[in-house]
Formats: sequence, structure tokens, C-alpha cells
Amino acid sequence: MPNAGDGPTIRAVAGTPVPDGPTLTAHRARPIRLHRLELLHFRNLAGLQLQLEAPRLLVVGANGEGKSNLLEAVELLTSLRSHRCSSDRDLIAHGQSESRLCAHTDEGDRLGLQLRRSGGRVALRNGRTLERQLDLIGPLRCVGFSALDLELVRGEPAQRRQWLDRVVLQLEPLYAELLSRYGRLLRQRSQLLRRGLAPQQRGALLDAFDQQMAVIGTRLHRRRWRALRRLEPLAAAWQERIGGRDEPLTIAYRSGTVLGADDNPQLDDARHDDEETWRLALERQLREQRPEEERLNQCLAGPHRDEIALLLAGQPARRYGSAGQQRTLVLALKLAELELVRQVVGAPPLLLLDDVLAELDPRRQQLLLEAVGEGHQCLVSATHLGAFGGGWRDAAQVVRMDQGQLCPE
Repeated sequence: MPNAGDGPTIRAVAGTPVPDGPTLTAHRARPIRLHRLELLHFRNLAGLQLQLEAPRLLVVGANGEGKSNLLEAVELLTSLRSHRCSSDRDLIAHGQSESRLCAHTDEGDRLGLQLRRSGGRVALRNGRTLERQLDLIGPLRCVGFSALDLELVRGEPAQRRQWLDRVVLQLEPLYAELLSRYGRLLRQRSQLLRRGLAPQQRGALLDAFDQQMAVIGTRLHRRRWRALRRLEPLAAAWQERIGGRDEPLTIAYRSGTVLGADDNPQLDDARHDDEETWRLALERQLREQRPEEERLNQCLAGPHRDEIALLLAGQPARRYGSAGQQRTLVLALKLAELELVRQVVGAPPLLLLDDVLAELDPRRQQLLLEAVGEGHQCLVSATHLGAFGGGWRDAAQVVRMDQGQLCPE
């Protein structure tokens, strides 16, 4: 990890906290879960050491200086994923063979991640290499909110699937393994559909793939459905608070697997939660649609075709919601996500706000800051401090990012 000469250690003392306002967890003291962050050759952050001494960290600087990179590093250490890219090569500084990230937690854990141009990742906990990278997830959880999330409503279905997958991953880290296995099966099955094999040979291979995809796909379906069942009432409550009672929010899980002729959102919970029902339905659908799949060379059933429909007053928000309504909806979803992770995990997750306040009007900015309140450690990036009231700013550790280097504000 970075040595003393690699970069400055930034410390700033917080001022007097402001009185409690309406919060997600007003009854809990706001903790400092992440105490120290060390980064080496991560994007443009050549050697960074940051001691976090207040529950709120404000990273201020112009665009392109590295603010988002700092928050992205925290996201990687807490979820093993980045919402900004999928290739580790893009995360390693130019001309370097590897990047190293390390986080020190309030429970004395040291969480480490090495990203290498060749040889893959290495995950470490307290200096010991972990056999499974997934075991790095747990001591810290985070919920991220960036300007990219504002496309959640009007974007493509894949964006909403990825958002829901990130939620489930925070609740159940092993979900990442299921996603990976299903992704491999889907790619291999699609390649098989395009290969010029004899019909009998290809049919036998597709039968084997269908059985495996039905098992893994069922597990993905059920976990997504369960997460939405818990998330929806929380999001609806936040939507009512922010947007008013005239725009009630409902979330419909429209799966890429049809459970039967009477498949609809009103089906009883027991049927939706029954693994055998899902498995048989997906296997049957794959078998029945095989002629069409062979014609199109693509798989037409399964969780990769799920849609999460966001409805305001019963109407699709993607088509009928104004820009303001859509941003209110996204804000409600993220606050619900924050609350759900805390409920399930039993501890408040970190909140990463990546330059998102600039995209919200003053009223929504204030609602977000008040809602977070005293319950969560927050890492916030911004181009200036104008969006933060005096209380928020005075109770925060403020640093400035300049060309990948930190200095006190």
C-alpha cells in the first residue's frame, strides 16, 4: 500500500454537529464505519492516504480532478463492482502493472484489493489472501447515488436490472456468483445457437443447457422478486413524502419467465416464491421457444429479459413522467435502497453521493441531505460547496481534489 512518501495524509476536524432533523435513522448515532482509505495507482490517484475523521466527507474540486475516482474505489472495496466500468484495466493508472486499494474499518479490519493487468484480482482481509473474493464483502456495505442513476427511469431495461442486481448484491453477496454463472451459461448457449451443428446434436446440448439455466435463472428471479417486495413499500413511502400523495409509486416485476397463463403481478406470494414453479416454467418456456431462438440466434426467456416497471399513479414513469417527477422517483428509490440495506444487514451502509446534488433542484437537495441526517457515514463529491447548508458543511471534513492529490479545504 502507499508509503508515507506516496501522498499526503489529509486530516480535518469537524465542527459542532447540527441538531437532528428528519432522518432515516435519527435514533442512531452517525458512525464512522470507514476510518482510512489508501489508494495506489488507481486511475489518476497515484498515491492517496485519507484519514476520515468526521462522518461526512466533502470532496470538492473541478470536473476531471479525481473526485469520482475516490468514491469509485470505496464502491469497489465494498461491492467488488464499479458502476462506471467493467474492466479492471481501465482502473489501473497508465503505465502501471497493478493498482492497490485498502480500507480500514471501525472494527479493525483491513480490506484490500489488488487489480492486475494480468493474473486477475487478489482480495485480502487483514493481510491474508482470500480464496473467494466475495468474502471481502460484509464488513462494509455502501449505497451509491450518482448522476448516472438519474437515467434509471428513462433508460433501457438493462439499467434497471443492473440497479436491482446491485441492491440484491448488498443484501446477499453470493448473488454475484449466481449472476456470473448465469452470464456464462447465457453466452455459451447463444454461441451454441449460432453454431452449424446437426439438429439432433444441437438439440441434446440445448437440453443440457436449458436444465442448468432453469436452475440458476430461477434463483436470480426469486431473489430479484423478494428484494422488490421489500423495497417497494419503502420507496412508496419516500415517494409520497417527496412527491405527494397524488403520484403514488408502484413497482411491477415483469419477469422474463412466464409462470403460466394466469401470470400477473397479483399472483399470490407463495407461487412467486416457489422455486419449483419458477424452474419448471423457465425450462418449459425455453423448450417451447427453441424454434424461434434458433431462427434469431438468441435466448428469449430468462432473467436477462426481466423488466422492472416504475409506475406513477398507475402510468409508466418512463413515458409519462416529467423530468422533475422522474428525479423524485429515483431519489425515492435510492433512499429506499439505503433503508433496506440497513434493515437487512443490521448496520447503516456508507452513502456515496457522486456529484449528484448539482443535478437536483434546491428542494430535492435539501430533502436528500435531511433524509440522510445522522444515520449514515456519507462521502460526497461536488464542484463547490454552495449546495451544502452551514450546518452540513460545519459538521463535515472538507478536502479539495486537485489533479489526483488531496489537500485541506
